[in-house]
Amino acid sequence: MDFKLTEEQEALKKEYIEFFEVEMKDAPPEFRINPSEALYSSDECWEFHRSMQKKLAAKGWLTMAWPEEYGGRGAPLIDQLLFSEVHATYRAPGIDGFGIKMFAPTLMQFANEEQKKRILPPIARGEVSYCQGWSEPDAGSDLAALKTRAEYRGGHYVVNGQKIWTTGAHRADHMFLLARTDPDQKRSGGLSVFNIENMKAPGIEVRPIKYMNGSHFYNEVYFTDLIVPEEDRIGEENAGWKSTRATMNFERSGIGGFISVRERLKELIEYTRTTKRDGGFLIENPLIRQKLAKLHIDVELGRALAYKVAWEQEKGNLAVSATLASQSKVFGSELTQRMANFSTEFMGLHGQLEASPWAPLNGIMIDAYQRCMGGNIAAGTSEIQRNIIAWAGLGLPRFN
Repeated sequence: MDFKLTEEQEALKKEYIEFFEVEMKDAPPEFRINPSEALYSSDECWEFHRSMQKKLAAKGWLTMAWPEEYGGRGAPLIDQLLFSEVHATYRAPGIDGFGIKMFAPTLMQFANEEQKKRILPPIARGEVSYCQGWSEPDAGSDLAALKTRAEYRGGHYVVNGQKIWTTGAHRADHMFLLARTDPDQKRSGGLSVFNIENMKAPGIEVRPIKYMNGSHFYNEVYFTDLIVPEEDRIGEENAGWKSTRATMNFERSGIGGFISVRERLKELIEYTRTTKRDGGFLIENPLIRQKLAKLHIDVELGRALAYKVAWEQEKGNLAVSATLASQSKVFGSELTQRMANFSTEFMGLHGQLEASPWAPLNGIMIDAYQRCMGGNIAAGTSEIQRNIIAWAGLGLPRFN
């Protein structure tokens, strides 16, 4: 298999690199540690994110692979993948992951033409930000058990219920919501998808769920008699589970996680080359060298998985790419965990220090260690991903 890029692709990648090399010099320092958390953490970070979002939209880089009529350039998916790779390398903000990567592809597949022309262009122009209204207190991994109710009342729906762990709801303008429109149907039946146009609308209350360190990333969202116009239901009524499964696959097909591990690994290798223990540099320890080599191999394997997902999607093999996306997701989240465990292990007691002059790499590895278990749960647990691989990919039977 030939992984070489064409001259045009190399030139495009160079253009991305030159852009982020300049723009990220003005980024708040929080983006170096945890970019996804940083953009929601302060007004300064959020404003930098929105500014970057508009610059990327003006260049057409947010939606290169989209059809031109909806604000894209009709470019191959590989061009978008190369952008995502460079974007992750610089730990840059500017991408509304929920709107661009999840909801928009779902709209293209399931929305009617009026909805596409109304909802997609503002996303492509970087004018709006979305959050995801899925998880509930008793319906996280078991999403089909959700209870939030959307009752049809002639021309509109009335929504009542609660969502939890809603990332960025305190910053978002809009939400894509999954709610139950037919309470008589069980499990995944009777669910519908909605576009919520205004997160400040009467009937929506956002309550923060703060981390132990005070960071504000997650939220609870309460709906009390929220009015949603019928034209903002996406797809057929009670057929929302099909589009929700498609949204899950779009979410899990990215390359950013593997690039994030790769960049952390570079910093880790440099640390072992410059840090002595027992009279020699850490890089000279054969056990450390072996584990670093294994992590490097895993990163390259992960990149190959992500490229294959995009390749299959480019060919239209959505059924195949769904299984591959689950492979990529479970491998990526568990690789992040292995990386964090190993780094804090060989750093010793100093590896348990948070940001300080005595903390190796200014404490970024202990931050990764504290967060890594969440990656095995968020966006679908590793157990769920393995079930998808077994059922959809290998055709193994389900047991009741």
